[in-house]
Amino acid sequence: MATPERGRPADGRAARLAAELRRTTMYTVLLHHAAAAKSGMNVTDAQCVNALALGGPQTPGGLAELMGITTGGAITAVIDRLEKSGHVRRTRDPDDRRRVIVELVPGAAERTGRYFEPMSRRFRERLAGCTDEQIDFLLAWFGDTNAAMPAVIDEIRRMP
Repeated sequence: MATPERGRPADGRAARLAAELRRTTMYTVLLHHAAAAKSGMNVTDAQCVNALALGGPQTPGGLAELMGITTGGAITAVIDRLEKSGHVRRTRDPDDRRRVIVELVPGAAERTGRYFEPMSRRFRERLAGCTDEQIDFLLAWFGDTNAAMPAVIDEIRRMP
């Protein structure tokens, strides 16, 4: 019996996997909407908090580029809302006082992150049953996928 070519699942598994990835994406978007709403924010504002928690302080322009919004009024409005709600503060870049840096206020990520705890708990429970090899595979899979995403998002944004 011939074996499928490496990287090409047999018996419709590739299509099933693609459907499950679409379902995961859908539920992830819905999860973020629910968590943002519970936090009193919209999804863009919540993702700015997430971006700052993951990547550290950033310029308004860097946040605008990541979020795919304009560097003028749109990112200013996001930062204004997050500053008013006590999630971020603006500071001056110590190397260039003309430049503004946006940073999280201590505890801000934890305030919004608490709404992700039910998912985190399920994730930890699921990982407890995995072997080291399975976890290594997942780390590689998500690491490679996440590394590719900025270019994929940029490609989509440039599409007509």
